[in-house]
Amino acid sequence: MENFQYYAPTKVVFGKETENQIGQLVKEQDCRKVLVHYGSGSVKRSGLLDRIFASLDEAGISYLSLGGVVPNPRLSLVYEGIDLCRKEGVDFILAVGGGSVIDSAKAIGYGVKNEGDVWDFYEKKRQACGCLPIGVVLTIAAAGSEMSDSSVITNENGWLKRGYNSSYCRPKFAVMNPELTMTLPKYQTASGCVDIMMHTMERYFNHCDNMELTDGLSEHLLRTVMKNAKILMDAPDCYEARAEVMWAGSLSHNGLMACGNDGGDWACHQLEHELGGMFDVAHGAGLAAVWGSWARYVWEALPNRFEQFAVNVMGVKKDSDRDMVIQKGIEAMETFFRQIEMPTDLGGLELEVSEEQMRELALKCSHFGKRTIGCVKKLDQEDIYQIYKKAAARD
Repeated sequence: MENFQYYAPTKVVFGKETENQIGQLVKEQDCRKVLVHYGSGSVKRSGLLDRIFASLDEAGISYLSLGGVVPNPRLSLVYEGIDLCRKEGVDFILAVGGGSVIDSAKAIGYGVKNEGDVWDFYEKKRQACGCLPIGVVLTIAAAGSEMSDSSVITNENGWLKRGYNSSYCRPKFAVMNPELTMTLPKYQTASGCVDIMMHTMERYFNHCDNMELTDGLSEHLLRTVMKNAKILMDAPDCYEARAEVMWAGSLSHNGLMACGNDGGDWACHQLEHELGGMFDVAHGAGLAAVWGSWARYVWEALPNRFEQFAVNVMGVKKDSDRDMVIQKGIEAMETFFRQIEMPTDLGGLELEVSEEQMRELALKCSHFGKRTIGCVKKLDQEDIYQIYKKAAARD
């Protein structure tokens, strides 16, 4: 077991109609003016935004709004939000949406509290010294950004998708009403479930002598999400299944599943970030599309862990032929992806990726040959290219 620090300061307000408490929750933050940040018109059409505005009005809180966040949130809107917040004297940001909206809010918060170009943080050129406080009304169970220290932004100049981690951005509170996720399209629900699972799986695959308790939590979380994801494919209005998935999303990415290990692998996330940057694919679907090719490329570097995953998570019967058990485990995960209509290769994303594009993806993912990714097996630019190639060739 590795030494660890677990820090999860976000206040969670979970359950039906909890969004009606927003005014009081924001008032507790002792702020003067709030930016309500959101995405498309869905929060307007559902009436959620009006309910939030009414709650803020009732609490006597001054606010303004900025919509327009898209999946794989754009740096250009972050810049717009930074300028707006500085001009209007905003000192609190309320993110109403899923991971993209929350990540955009975090980036705006960094930009307001720090001098210079906020993109420097995502390029790892310097570290942030603070972030505007953020609150969340969650509408999509997926990214776990409502409790995490991470955010991911896409720079349209070069279509680079980059992440940044700092505890400064952890939200002060997260309002989580599973009912708000019931209108999501099936594809978005499934993609979110994959994202939740991958946040745990990225941490699960590591070289440490892990804590039995953390392993058990991780394995049970994965089984729980798989069970309820399949329920939601046929019963999208099932409150219990929505609640299980929503809470799993938070626990998967708030640091709990990393306690006692080395932090995990994260290669699949890096592989997907470049796909998202170049092709604007849904994050969870992109992760599903590369996971099998990654697993088959690296499993020999960590066979005991892949065997444990196959047996404890995927229900493969233990056998003296360990390699067979591992392959069955990988195949079982891909079968699950197909059951919830998620891709298992790049073709499933409806992408035809050229040789030149695969080389470009590998170049960008390796930060132009300056880094490796992953911990199960250190992957250089050529390894990354080979995984993309495998994912493009499978059908």
